[in-house]
Amino acid sequence: MKQIVVAAAVIIKDGKVFAAQRKDSGELARKWEFPGGKLEVGESGEEAIVREISEELSAKIAVEDHLMTVNHTYETFHITMHAYRCALVAGDMVLTEHLDCRWLGPEELYSVEWAAADLPIVARTKALMES
Repeated sequence: MKQIVVAAAVIIKDGKVFAAQRKDSGELARKWEFPGGKLEVGESGEEAIVREISEELSAKIAVEDHLMTVNHTYETFHITMHAYRCALVAGDMVLTEHLDCRWLGPEELYSVEWAAADLPIVARTKALMES
């Protein structure tokens, strides 16, 4: 089974967290996620997430801390996802890889259909936002 390692950005601004909807293809079509992507060879999770957000959303972020790591097996692949709490430093979120995006408050987090691997991060994020 294919194994991938990715980094995900949990970007919280003004009491809301950024969520993006995946494109309409593949096993995770149209599911919502914390944006990010695959680590390149020799790249740390922190480096990967800064690069991915710049490439996918034309925005600059600063990594604040490592939130958690999730391991999840889908039908066709296994994912290890390193989630980082991040701050938006510059730029507006411009969608180039996603269908839609939303800034969600803690009470809205479960109003979208998240990819399964993102669900533990959603729960941790909700607890953080409510504390």
